[in-house]
Amino acid sequence: MKFGFTIAATCAALSLSIAGPTGARDREAQTVTKNFEATIPNIPGKSLVVLEVEYAPGAASPSHTHAKSAFIYAYVISGAIESKVNDGGTRIYRAGESWSEPPGATHSISRNASKSEPAKLLAAFVLDTNDSPLTTPVK
Repeated sequence: MKFGFTIAATCAALSLSIAGPTGARDREAQTVTKNFEATIPNIPGKSLVVLEVEYAPGAASPSHTHAKSAFIYAYVISGAIESKVNDGGTRIYRAGESWSEPPGATHSISRNASKSEPAKLLAAFVLDTNDSPLTTPVK
């Protein structure tokens, strides 16, 4: 199925684009795991992709944007995540809290707020089925 291949390739690219070197510098260590993917049957041309992002203590993602059509809902599973989207303020979200990102947003800060405890979030993307890559670093 072409969609499955596209999502698999996109998720692989996402993992490579936001995952820092593990071991070399712990503050950059993070893991991205695809939890779910499917076309949305009652919304032609749209898909849902859900990723789990685990941050080591002190780890951060580089500043990035997401696929142009992607609406994102992020939910903190454990720990605390510091986040800044577009011109909004910087905020720390704790386990059980969430935020959203509109299509075309710039996510300038996304990091574990703790230097000693890991943190984990779930990110749900609703996007055009063929829109990729999911994440692009801002240069």
